[in-house]
This record gives sequence, C-alpha cells and structure tokens, in this order.
Amino acid sequence: MNQLLPHLQLLDDRQETMLQQVIQLCDINSGTRNLAGLEQVALQLTDLFGSLGGQLRLVDSVPENLLTNRGEQLDSPLGQSIHIVKRPEAKHKVLLCIHMDTVYQQDSLFQKCVMREDGTLNGPGVADAKGGIVVMLHALQALEASPLAEHIGWEVLLNPDEEIGSPGSRPLIDSIAKGCDFGLLFEPALGDNQLVSWRKGSGNFSLMVRGRSAHAGRAFAEGRNALVAAAKVAQAVSDLNTDPEVTFNVARIDGGSPMNVVPDLAIVRANVRVRTTDEQVAVEGQLKSVAETFSELDGIEVSLHGGFRSPPKPITPEMESVMQRIEKCGSALEMDVKWQGTGGASDGNKFAAAGLPNIDSMGPCGGRIHSDEEFLIVESLVPRAKLSALVLLDFAKQVAGL
Repeated sequence: MNQLLPHLQLLDDRQETMLQQVIQLCDINSGTRNLAGLEQVALQLTDLFGSLGGQLRLVDSVPENLLTNRGEQLDSPLGQSIHIVKRPEAKHKVLLCIHMDTVYQQDSLFQKCVMREDGTLNGPGVADAKGGIVVMLHALQALEASPLAEHIGWEVLLNPDEEIGSPGSRPLIDSIAKGCDFGLLFEPALGDNQLVSWRKGSGNFSLMVRGRSAHAGRAFAEGRNALVAAAKVAQAVSDLNTDPEVTFNVARIDGGSPMNVVPDLAIVRANVRVRTTDEQVAVEGQLKSVAETFSELDGIEVSLHGGFRSPPKPITPEMESVMQRIEKCGSALEMDVKWQGTGGASDGNKFAAAGLPNIDSMGPCGGRIHSDEEFLIVESLVPRAKLSALVLLDFAKQVAGL
C-alpha cells in the first residue's frame, strides 16, 4: 500500500483549486426543477471532466410522473445526466456517481457561497453534493496520472434528479450498475468523518381522497367532504408508527375549496422509511389497506399512488469487501475510518438494488445540509480525494496482479 502513496502527492496543493471549483459550481442554482441552471452546471462539468479523456455523452431523463394537487397525472421534464466511460474495453471497472441537483430551487433566498470566519464554506450544495463532484474529479485525476490506470476502466454518472429520488435517471442507473465491479458515490460524509454503511429505504406515497362537491349553504348534506376524510386518512397513516425502525411521516395535505363549497378532493402526502425489503412489502400492504378502509365510507373514494424509489440498502458480503478496502486505504492515510447506518437514502440504494455493491459517502465533510446553514469543511477536500484515489489505485494494483 505504501508504494501507492507517492501517486497522491499531486493532490497535496489542490485545496485552493478545489475550493474555487466548488464555489464556481455552487454559485449556479441547480435546483432539481431549474432545468436552465442544471444545463449551465452540466456545461461546466463537461469542461472539467472532459480533461480526463473519457467518452462523454449527455443522456435525456425519463419525465417524472406527478400526481398534481388537482388529482391529474402529469409528466414533468427533468435535466440531462452526464455519463462518461474511460477504457470501456476493460474487464474490471469502477462506477463513480454523484448528483448535480440541489434542494434549493430557483426562488430560494440561499444562492451564493460565503467563507465563514471559522474557515468553513457556507453555500447551496457545498457538501450535498457539489463538493463531492470536485472530490471525485481530483481523485480520478490522480488515478489517470498513474501508470496503474491502464489496468481498470471507470464510469462516471452525474445525474440531475437525485434530490427527488432519481426518477428520470433510474433507467441509466440500472444499466450502468451491471457493468461495474463496485461503486463509489460522493454524498457527504457523516459527522466525525464517518462513512455510511447501511441505508434505510425511502418511499413517497400519495393517498388521493375524492368526495362530492356541494353548496355549503343550500345543499351541505349532499356533499361528502374530502378534506375531512383526508384528515382522518392522515391520522390513520400516522397511527401506523408502531415500530421505531419503520417511520411514516405525513408531510402535507393538498386540497380545499372556497368557503361556501364542500371540497371534493384532497391528497395526503407521506414519506416512509424502512430497514428491510420485508418491511417495504408490509408498508405497501398497510397503506393499501388504509385506502381500502376509507373507500368504504359513503361517497368517499381513496386511491394510493407512489412507491419506493429507493429500496433499502443492507450490508452484504460484497459490500463488506468494499468497506474493508476503504478501511485499509484509510489506515495507510492515517485516517480512522468509522461506519454508521442512516435513515437517509441516496442513489447508493438504487445501485445496490441493481446488484452493485457501493459505498456512497465518499464526499467531503460538512453539515446542515438541506438548510441555508449548509457548510463544507474546506480542509476535508484533499484528504477525501486522496482516500478515493487510493481506493482506485489499490483496485488497479490488484487487477494488475502487482
């Protein structure tokens, strides 16, 4: 392992370069629905990653099917993914993936990066996950500068829709997973430099409640109030919280009407988290049962929509092998690699479901993600790039039989 460390020296003085690249990317709003902003970020990334010499293509996303607040099915367009392949003929390849989109939409007040007095960088997406994009880029640059690079191939996926569950890039995820040995994804590390081991599965569900409209004064008794029924449906879903490992979060009720009209439509939106596929199946059955139960009420009809975009990601023997490699590389860099499971989901869940063992928290350290206090620990950029680069170099050394 020690003979590989000199290949990392070119990263020693990269912190300022990496910092400026993060700021450049984060100062462009690329909220998932901001297609123009995503296109602008993709142009910058095409230029940055083009220097690696792989075969680069832009891939259209499948439109996202949405259930609108009016109860209509709508296909919503999404941004393009960047897919790069280097040495496609190689028998052994590694996948590297992270998303371009953020949770901060075009009308957000949180738009620009600011250096704080404590040396951290505050900005939209600095940790989740544009800092991870930059870490990935420099790790690949270190690999490509080494003669070991010729022994392995790699594929990069930079997708535009992870923050909403990657509905448009899922077909590309499934197809890429089949051609690689393992994956490194660059979501931010957890607190105290910890990496994620297992992840819970995440599902988004909508229960559409239809009633009967009527004049609130002249014909109130003829109406069937969908909003009131939806409130009862929401409570029934919340009452399913009997196991602390399986959580039902009722997040929103869409619906209502003018004050003099009995509302005939309301939609209950909920997110569910599970540890296992058995729990996933059970949850789907419970929600179906709620819909069926309330559909038995006079004049009320409830239909269930949505599902699990991110299945559970358990620890498998193949995944343990990748974890051991990362631990070994961390030790060589005098890093104390620790592991922790999390209720959060990522594209790592989807790659694992498609059969690709992966570690999906190889990005930099930071915190307060999904808030206007999101921050990046700048000093973590180079060490995290070195860790990923060493994992790639170690794999290439193994493939070469050295």
